[in-house]
Amino acid sequence: MSLAHTAAEYMLSDALLPDRRGSRLKGLRLELPLDRMVKFIAVGFPLLLMSLAFAQEFSSGSPISCFCPGNFSAQQAAYVDSACWDSLVHHEQEEPGQYQLKSLWPHKALPYSLLALALAMYLPVLLWQYAAAPALSADLLFIISELDKSYNRSVRLVQHMVKIRHKSSDPHVFWDELEKARRERYFEFALLEQYLACKQRSHSLVATYLLRNSLLLLFTSATYLYLGHFHLDVFFQKEFSCSVKTELLSDETHIPDLITCRLTSLSVFQIVSLSTIAIYTLLVPVIIYSLTRLCRWDKRLLSIYEMLPAFDLLSRKMLGCPINDLNVILLFLRANISELISFSWLSVLSVLKDTTTQKHNIDTVVDFMTLLAGLEPSKPKHLPRQISDENP
Repeated sequence: MSLAHTAAEYMLSDALLPDRRGSRLKGLRLELPLDRMVKFIAVGFPLLLMSLAFAQEFSSGSPISCFCPGNFSAQQAAYVDSACWDSLVHHEQEEPGQYQLKSLWPHKALPYSLLALALAMYLPVLLWQYAAAPALSADLLFIISELDKSYNRSVRLVQHMVKIRHKSSDPHVFWDELEKARRERYFEFALLEQYLACKQRSHSLVATYLLRNSLLLLFTSATYLYLGHFHLDVFFQKEFSCSVKTELLSDETHIPDLITCRLTSLSVFQIVSLSTIAIYTLLVPVIIYSLTRLCRWDKRLLSIYEMLPAFDLLSRKMLGCPINDLNVILLFLRANISELISFSWLSVLSVLKDTTTQKHNIDTVVDFMTLLAGLEPSKPKHLPRQISDENP
């Protein structure tokens, strides 16, 4: 065995990918990085504000302070605070003896509205987790496995070609067999190609992804409407007039008709409202950007994997509308690039392919590995003439 042949065998053996069937399947990311960031902020921020609102209420005591008459005892003043907080209705006098009632319930409902907002924002996450994640996980596991296997098959083909070339006494026959194999697509892997083509005609994943982000935008719009309609109406209401002359106290003459109360938690209410609007306003462009990524293909990832025979044929069919399941899968392949062992090898081969002087003869991993192993990627032109000279 020649030294060159031994070196080629070692090089090709090192190029084979290790088999990690047991551990590599546990780290799949079934959420894109931007989607995960939106989830943590959209769900976690209201919960954070809710905890702060409850903490402020428990630490500061009553969220209102009423200015009771001086003849009221401490127990009577505490009763007025409790009764006015329970009713939380502002009595605005229009005419003598006539009052217009204005409810200030958003102050009382603030923590619970934040909890409802967090639950609403978590619904799209649950939709994706139960409607799309299982199918997406199965697709990714199969495609990642097949991509790595396709790379390994290409390397093993070159190993086999090197052995045949080394053992063949007639190189002319070897190159004829090699060109015949290329013409009859022996180096292409129909299972992966057909599976990816099938995903290009499927729209279940992309529909669920669009629904998830559309629901996020819908709930964000509902949040704006809620804050604008209910919070804005009481946003600057620092004091209100409360009536405690109800039921048994209605005939008490020493109790005034209205008692002025101050909302001590108004600053917290204003900060929560403004910060909620600011945070969700910043999230809207991120959600829209996530949707716009479905309108274009990840050409860099495709250009790397075009060196695999199956991807070369498929990329010619990706000139139509990219809104399909295959584009979603490509986005998640990019997010799980660490699980694709073949990506780093193909990236290096792609760079070397662009710098080689024989670009017209190199299309796939098989061609490049053939060149690295010391074989010409196509039959040398001088070979027939040399054979004829040796065998006149």
